[in-house]
Amino acid sequence: MSSERLKAFSDGVLAIIITIMVLELKAPHGADFADLRAGVAPTFLAYVLSFLYVAIYWNNHHHLFFAVEKVNGAVLWANIGLLFCLSLLPFASAWASDTQFATAPVAFYGLILLASASAYALLVVALLEAQGGETLLHRAIGGDVKGRISILLYVLGIAAAFWKPWVGGMFYVGVAAIWLIPDRRIERELIDE
Repeated sequence: MSSERLKAFSDGVLAIIITIMVLELKAPHGADFADLRAGVAPTFLAYVLSFLYVAIYWNNHHHLFFAVEKVNGAVLWANIGLLFCLSLLPFASAWASDTQFATAPVAFYGLILLASASAYALLVVALLEAQGGETLLHRAIGGDVKGRISILLYVLGIAAAFWKPWVGGMFYVGVAAIWLIPDRRIERELIDE
């Protein structure tokens, strides 16, 4: 089975997720910059972080499927699981910003990020099993240190959100910063071949 339809479907879903998030941005009622800061700042901050996460997943998804030769039913379902988790980002983002980043919404936002990272890890496992043997993807993925560190930081961020929500948020920002530089493992393997 070809991965082209899966990639096209995923691209479409991610585009819709971003569209839903941008629709949450409402113009302030006043005409001053103070109105912009007071009325839109929390929503804009949540939007920027969520947009960044969707962009990171899209980028890494693209790199991941560049090295894929085979797709099976398990891969399709794992991909759907990832897209489902990511589709909850607009809701989590809106709840966090609407409540001025209160404890439960910030922790819930972290749970969605943790679920997305776990779903991505399951997608990688499904892809590795579908490829069989020692392939470019197997060599490129290796131990996935950044992925494991990310999951740990999400758990710490969720716990920190119950102490100080802004500290939990800083963990989420930190994970995004780790992934700002795209995962180049696959590109390196292609160069070495």
